[in-house]
Amino acid sequence: MVYVTRKEHFNAAHRMYREEWPDEENLKVFGKCANPNWHGHNYTLYVTVKGNVTYENAYLIDLKELKVIINSFVIEKLDHKNLNLDVEFMKGKMATTELLCMEIFNQLKEPVEAYNGVFLHSVKLAETENNYAEYFGKD
Repeated sequence: MVYVTRKEHFNAAHRMYREEWPDEENLKVFGKCANPNWHGHNYTLYVTVKGNVTYENAYLIDLKELKVIINSFVIEKLDHKNLNLDVEFMKGKMATTELLCMEIFNQLKEPVEAYNGVFLHSVKLAETENNYAEYFGKD
């Protein structure tokens, strides 16, 4: 089994808050991430696929194709967007790094696995250089 990872970047804004809570409660729970004027991050995305490589084909997936999939199904939908307002697959969800990571995995699973013998292993999403989430799909 071989694991191959593609790294991409996007920028997005979000706000951590619950609509049903007053601003004071949101600020108490989520701190400066509850800023009513939003805040943004320069995200780094790592997409890892896995499968078996034969000497005949020599690689698991054409990395140019993997880049096209990631850009079409994720980056174009997220880059320079407001995660709370502009991203259809995040509607009704708290815009945490953890949930965003899971939803990115869900967006990529089917198009990646359309390639024979290629499986989506994990999605790792770094919100800052110190904080990231990684998701391996449902067991």
